[in-house]
Amino acid sequence: MNINCDILDLRAFLLVVETGGFHRAAEKLNISQPALTRRIQKLEQIVGAPLLERTTRHVAPTATGAELLPLVRRLLEEFDSTLFSIRDAGQAGGHFTMACVPTAAFYFLPGVIQKYSERYPNIRVSILDLTATDGLQAVARGEAEFGINFLGGTENGLIFDKLADDPFVLAARRDHPLAKLDQVRWSDLEPHRLITVHRGSGNRTLLDAGLAQENIKLRWFYEVTHLSTSLGLVEAGLGVSVLPRLATPSEDHPILVTRPLENPRINRTIGVVRRQGAHLSPPADRFLSLLLDMWS
Repeated sequence: MNINCDILDLRAFLLVVETGGFHRAAEKLNISQPALTRRIQKLEQIVGAPLLERTTRHVAPTATGAELLPLVRRLLEEFDSTLFSIRDAGQAGGHFTMACVPTAAFYFLPGVIQKYSERYPNIRVSILDLTATDGLQAVARGEAEFGINFLGGTENGLIFDKLADDPFVLAARRDHPLAKLDQVRWSDLEPHRLITVHRGSGNRTLLDAGLAQENIKLRWFYEVTHLSTSLGLVEAGLGVSVLPRLATPSEDHPILVTRPLENPRINRTIGVVRRQGAHLSPPADRFLSLLLDMWS
């Protein structure tokens, strides 16, 4: 047998008893008196007996209502306590896991985490800094509540919400000849030693595909696994690198500068990946809201 009773039915009964009347109870619940009456009648039908009786001055519980009253109070107290505990988890403590491509995790993410930690100092954050493909799989398997990625729609059950276009740029030392240019053409790179990530990288795949459409082929001199390694080689004066803007340091870096690369301008799309139909925990939801505010 299914008991079709909701929380508002129980609150209606309790408030009528506590206030001694339908009018004041309806005001507290912000519903009409007929709607309140229907909720009481619904509860009485479920119980199978009258719960309230009217006198000339007020409304009082029947014997059945008086017997039910302690149970209703306890149920509502437990429900409210649990709900508030969940709601306040982001302030009192908690934990969530996210997946993030390393290029976003290296420079952009720390600023978001710092501001989040200032607001919610007791929240622990697990960051899975994974490749684009592994990051998608981590979200799909439920190992991370959401991910920051530049690949989307390749896994069943995932949704991808675009944040921004992230262009590929040139990274060079401040004393490099290309650093004197405000804008760099791909042909300008030909005399210089170029540093890139390996061919299995998602960033390399995007870059090679974009250049192939324009019949541009560049000769890479150094090939590394991580973009952060390529920046280390650039700092050492071993060459210049082409990488997404998010993977580069800020403009006030003492050694490195970035320059736009045009004709063609090649972008990757950064976005948030989530499981379709899944609800984020309160700490994760707050973090994602802050991230979206800072990104915009």
